[in-house]
Amino acid sequence: MPVLVLLRHGQSQWNLENRFTGWVDVDLTAEGEAQARKGGELIKAAGLELDEAYTSVQTRAIRTCNLALDAAGQSFVPVTKDWRLNERHYGGLTGLNKAETAEKHGEEQVTIWRRSYDIPPPELAPGGEYDFNKDRRYAGLDLPATESLKTTLVRVLPYWEAEIAPKLKAGETILVAAHGNSLRAIVKHLFNVPDAEIVHVEIPTGNPLAIDLDGDLKPTGARYLDESRAQPLPMAG
Repeated sequence: MPVLVLLRHGQSQWNLENRFTGWVDVDLTAEGEAQARKGGELIKAAGLELDEAYTSVQTRAIRTCNLALDAAGQSFVPVTKDWRLNERHYGGLTGLNKAETAEKHGEEQVTIWRRSYDIPPPELAPGGEYDFNKDRRYAGLDLPATESLKTTLVRVLPYWEAEIAPKLKAGETILVAAHGNSLRAIVKHLFNVPDAEIVHVEIPTGNPLAIDLDGDLKPTGARYLDESRAQPLPMAG
């Protein structure tokens, strides 16, 4: 039966600096690299033989995917990159320090922007330092200026249905190495997590979540491969 392995990228430099990253292409720290390798070691120890891997077009996720595959002894596995697996776009918060933003706008407002399901941050103004329309990875695309988790799910789900789900239905074991919010979107879909509950679902960095699926891609079991750093598993709605 199919198995889906979700791996959140390791610590990035802006994670370390407590900044809103979103679509900014920030690299892993040394700790993030170690977390990615550990994820791969856990995949190997679990005896998971991957058929394919998917990741975003952002460096921190791509490098996490590659480092994990190397550590798992499965560097030969084909890797597909797509922008629809990118992290959530943080709009006008992009690049800001989270603590300083809370001081300016209030902790309650920042919590709403960060944690609500369907309320996005303010839009990113065009033409600035973080105008992603200038990035050739996104040439010809109609890009968002901000995203909530809900709109992140709207872009992730069609890619999931068209590209990843058919491979799983064919019985493959798939790795998706991506970001906290794009992975939460997949988890929400698979487990039918209610809108009010998905905001509390956290996926730890570098700790693979292995999800056993039936032929209809309904979860039959789920486990974090490093139990010492496990978060509560999502409950189906």
